[in-house]
Amino acid sequence: MTTKILALVDGSTYATSVCHAAAWIAKSLGGGVDLLHILPDTHSKGSGDLSGALKLGARTALLEELVSLDAQRAKLAAAQGHAILDDAKVLIEADGIAPIGLKLRHGDLIETLTALQPEARALVVGKRGEGSAGAFEHLGSNLERIIRSATVPVFVAARESRLITSVLIAYDGSASADRAVERMTQSPVFGGLAAVLAYVGADTPAIRHQMEAAQARLIAAGLHVTIAVETGEPDVTLQRKISAEGFDLLVMGAYGHSRIRNLIIGSTTTAMIRACKVPVLIYR
Repeated sequence: MTTKILALVDGSTYATSVCHAAAWIAKSLGGGVDLLHILPDTHSKGSGDLSGALKLGARTALLEELVSLDAQRAKLAAAQGHAILDDAKVLIEADGIAPIGLKLRHGDLIETLTALQPEARALVVGKRGEGSAGAFEHLGSNLERIIRSATVPVFVAARESRLITSVLIAYDGSASADRAVERMTQSPVFGGLAAVLAYVGADTPAIRHQMEAAQARLIAAGLHVTIAVETGEPDVTLQRKISAEGFDLLVMGAYGHSRIRNLIIGSTTTAMIRACKVPVLIYR
């Protein structure tokens, strides 16, 4: 199994957190990091909207000027992309990680990630992207697309980087939640950490049985785990618990229900990512 971490970096304030998170995971796995920056589409959208009233010579001159501007923008974007990757590499190296790969790509975000994921153990991405034009302009709104298309765990970095010593595991008894627990038991990333397995809902014998079984598996894998059952709306309740008890990371399974149902009642996964002020690790 690969130990390489794929980290998406851009010019946003989240890039530093992305780098430190990728380094933390890679160090635990004894692997390296591939840094990825996707270039923006610099093609001028106005090129095909020229007025038919222009004389042929004027129209041709304008087209040539637009093509030249597109080429200049592409060159500047590539230079900026290389600079972003170089800066990110410095941060990763400072955290003691090697090897570090630099990947500059031009294309669709999801298509690029789909092509590169087979080489990665996990994907690290910022909760928000940079506000300027580019592939990551709407990274926040693309998070659901990224997570739904992911074949590896997705670590969503928060604005501020922090040392991770305690973990809140959102557990709802679903197959997705059980897969998250199983993946945690197989990962050296969580060894020795303190964790709380939290369920939001009615405290029934059935859910207690499931939680105790999950707790036993996690303890056997080396985590220090307790159980908590809460009431209320999952996103609000868990975020309140994170703030009150100072957890450093939220771990959860992604999208336990069908996409059609999520469109109707909303997605707990998406709501938690929006609400949380700490990193969120998503398992599919």
